[in-house]
Amino acid sequence: MNRFYGILFLWLLNSIVMACQVEDDAGHLITLPHPAKRIISLAPDLTELLFAAGANDHIVGVMKGSDFPKEAKNIPIVANFNDIDVERVLVLHPDLIVVWAEGGILHQLKNSDVPIYVSHQHHLRDIPYTLERLGCLAGTEKIANKNAKQFVQRYHYLQKKYSTQKTESVFYEMWPKPLVTITKASWINEVITLCGGKNIFADLPGVAPEINLEAVIRANPAVIIGGKNKNNWGETWKAWPELSAVKHHAVFSMDDDFLQRAGPRILEGAQKMCALLEESRLQQF
Repeated sequence: MNRFYGILFLWLLNSIVMACQVEDDAGHLITLPHPAKRIISLAPDLTELLFAAGANDHIVGVMKGSDFPKEAKNIPIVANFNDIDVERVLVLHPDLIVVWAEGGILHQLKNSDVPIYVSHQHHLRDIPYTLERLGCLAGTEKIANKNAKQFVQRYHYLQKKYSTQKTESVFYEMWPKPLVTITKASWINEVITLCGGKNIFADLPGVAPEINLEAVIRANPAVIIGGKNKNNWGETWKAWPELSAVKHHAVFSMDDDFLQRAGPRILEGAQKMCALLEESRLQQF
């Protein structure tokens, strides 16, 4: 009996000491004895996710470009996409660093003694899971789990509403010069599918391949969508009136950040894209 109580005591003690244990997207096990109170966020997407997970008061440093929500603009910048100010990071005494798997700074942290959570969302379903894990690490599970649940509910609502709609062929212009699009390896492709669209370049290799204008003309998409943040976007396509998208006034623009950041706002972008595809369907009658 004493042995039983001894094991039970050790189990309870371990549960208390080990506040959170999660596996990141690189397969590393992150164990924190207590919730992280000084977090460095090394991607604008991750800053948005940390805010949505309820950890906004715990963030002490961010990557350049972390501009949403607006409160994120007041947090010290410690890195850009390719470089990190390691000395400044150390001065901030972080107890957790959250970093995007791709980019030029992850290798600069390899000798760090600070726990590092590596994030790499491939699919929309990864976003609520990331919210839950960040909430665990920051000790804000209640907020994180609530927002994760709302994300899943909103996703299923859009899926139910648009999955049976007429399929529209879509060209998504990620960048105009050089002309860059996305493939099925991108979560944006998943948004297009969610809205009842079909990405004309889904089967190309890679994630964001460079293409030429002739390839778009040959594919003749019903809808063209590009970024509202790019100067004079859409003017190029007016020179090709024979394109179905141009002929039916289905050349649309959207705020890049809603789709190109793997954060909770992506479903706002999805709602907007679904509405644009629905508008295109109506314009064809």
